[in-house]
Amino acid sequence: MDKKLRVGILGGTGMVGQRFISLLENHPWYEVVTIAASERSAGKTYEEAVNGRWKLETPMPEAVKNIKVMNVNEVEKVAATVDFVFSAVDMSKDEIKAIEEAYAKTETPVVSNNSAHRWTPDVPMVIPEINAEHFAVIESQKKRLGTERGFIAVKPNCSIQSYVPMLNAWKEFEPYEVVVTTYQAISGAGKTFKDWPEMVENIIPYIGGEEEKSEKEPLRIWGHIENGVIVPAENPKITCQCIRVPVLNGHTAAAFVKFKKKPTKEQLIEKLNSYKGLPQEKELPSAPKQFITYIEDDNRPQVKLDVDIERGMGVTAGRIREDELGLYDFKFVGLSHNTVRGAAGGAVLCAEALTALGYIAAK
Repeated sequence: MDKKLRVGILGGTGMVGQRFISLLENHPWYEVVTIAASERSAGKTYEEAVNGRWKLETPMPEAVKNIKVMNVNEVEKVAATVDFVFSAVDMSKDEIKAIEEAYAKTETPVVSNNSAHRWTPDVPMVIPEINAEHFAVIESQKKRLGTERGFIAVKPNCSIQSYVPMLNAWKEFEPYEVVVTTYQAISGAGKTFKDWPEMVENIIPYIGGEEEKSEKEPLRIWGHIENGVIVPAENPKITCQCIRVPVLNGHTAAAFVKFKKKPTKEQLIEKLNSYKGLPQEKELPSAPKQFITYIEDDNRPQVKLDVDIERGMGVTAGRIREDELGLYDFKFVGLSHNTVRGAAGGAVLCAEALTALGYIAAK
């Protein structure tokens, strides 16, 4: 790419916005030129607007410290400065839907971390290694919006990244029933232990809305395009419990699976280790070389040892074993980094795929 594309971050002062800014530092294709946030942050430098609320362990990039924060609601003004935007705004679902469509209608592509448009029928919800073909629905969306180049694409919920890649790698064995429990980090709620001291040495057995997302979103990812919309798949049936645990970063999943075509353990492991998708084929800048890594050690995957595999963009699996009681065929444990692969990093990878496929370009 001869010249870097100009990127805006909507909601740049929050935790996911900060992660976007961190991941885009020195990106070979993109340069953060605009940061937009609420009216109370507008007019301040980014460093002033964050003002002691930088939540990441890595320092704030020097290149963004003096960027003047713009008002995210001044859509035309913000859109005029960028080629496309990442969205991590903290608003109600209806407000997010409206503002993301408003940006798209300025002919500015929107790659969103938010859940608001995940069930809009002509908005692709994509894990690029799994269902990049869903980007084709953008053409129907642009007709609805009346745009030439403006559209919205989203990434799915963070928790499903810890088990859906494995199930997708095993599609030829036809998994048809899955029971999953996810053990989810506090950063998934935009928190640190400093913000949420009651989570120290604690577990909360409920995360609002998370179980429905974890059961339904995989079916949309495995769906197909029909008459200009995404039609969700009907199988596998997934039932899920989601639990908040005292971990900063990293969502772990424990899953039980029934297959129509029963594989061997060795076949399951081989499918994980050999799995590749569009990001690996096109060697996208943020793509992990190894999307899924299987670890033989019974004590793995562990958050402390494995969450940062492939710079947080890989997912890890372990403990594949047959269910001796025969209630299920196999069980396994998965791990993914919820704010990298599961949030900002997943959205950056979506943008890179959209750029490589020609959907995002300079204005």
